[in-house]
Amino acid sequence: MPWSEKSIMSQRHEFVMLFEQEGVNRRELCRRFGISPTIGYRLLARYRGNGKAGLADRSRRPQRSPARTSAEMEELVLAVRDKHPAWGGRKIRRRLQDLGHHGVPSASTVTAVLHRQGRIDAAASVQHQPFERFERAAPNELWQMDYKGHFATAAGRCHPLRVVDDHSRYAVGLRACGDEREGTVQAELTTIFRRYGLPDRMLPDRMLTDNGAPWGSDAVHRHTWLTVWLLELGVAVSHGRPYHPQTQGKDERFDRTLTAELIGRRAFADLAQCQQRFDAWRVVYNTQRPHEALALATPAARYRPSGRGFPEKIEPFDYGPGAIVRRVDGDGWLSFRNRPLKVGRAFSYRRVALRPTDQDGCFDVLFCAQKVGALDLPEAAP
Repeated sequence: MPWSEKSIMSQRHEFVMLFEQEGVNRRELCRRFGISPTIGYRLLARYRGNGKAGLADRSRRPQRSPARTSAEMEELVLAVRDKHPAWGGRKIRRRLQDLGHHGVPSASTVTAVLHRQGRIDAAASVQHQPFERFERAAPNELWQMDYKGHFATAAGRCHPLRVVDDHSRYAVGLRACGDEREGTVQAELTTIFRRYGLPDRMLPDRMLTDNGAPWGSDAVHRHTWLTVWLLELGVAVSHGRPYHPQTQGKDERFDRTLTAELIGRRAFADLAQCQQRFDAWRVVYNTQRPHEALALATPAARYRPSGRGFPEKIEPFDYGPGAIVRRVDGDGWLSFRNRPLKVGRAFSYRRVALRPTDQDGCFDVLFCAQKVGALDLPEAAP
């Protein structure tokens, strides 16, 4: 996908941040960003030599100034805060250091400046308490995916679709959608997969979603046409516990940040403007905003695109020896040994496999590599 003129600096910055990650297939990354390897290495050299300013089409004035006075430093602190009103002292301090400023005061001093200048409510910092976190060991082991609640624009509603990598907190996708239909999600995920790849085949391929549409159907038949498509791609799908949004805690936290830093502060004309602002904010979130859960590193410092590319054509799944393969009918049923079993309409006209378990008369029902049901022949008899 070629770069648009309006977002070229943001996309160049994101590109070089990913290009530097250890183990990245650089030629494949260039292909996904729509540029040649020659241009990719040229951008990397310019970035290493001059930082983000080196990515511009013309020279930019350096932001670093080694002789700042206390008053000038305070102005820098306030400038970052005014640009990012939801950032606290630790994030602002780290951002100033990342920009190359010397003599940056401690986080507590930065916070004191914000209090003194009326940028922080006296009771606001009390609400931020540490809590126990958990995360996957490597990028692309688990992506959390969901819609954020819709909001109004002048031309209708926007339904933000976000996909967050569990290990790095990297926002691999933030899309402004006009609805929450399965076809809309598939189109947006295809765009994301083409650029960042699929979860690595050597890792526990998985995406975590909630139980509502378009991710879940009901408590018994939890898969939809969309999740069946993901399974065909070799991406396993798990659902969070019903009525427990904390299962997707990183998604929920991402939502609060998105609302505080962008959605809650602006009015939007239409979906095109939403997407334009989402794209700009996502680059800031991934490459500039220090993250508390990452020891104030940025998500881009811990993320690398998957080496497993998106297949434009899905090949039939090989169930291997010992599998009893059946075709699901149009209503979501299959027949085995004259016993009916409803797998779900999402699997209509697809091949599933039955494998015997250690218990007599019991079989697991598999679609591709994931268990989607079970059959107990003694209990199934009328």
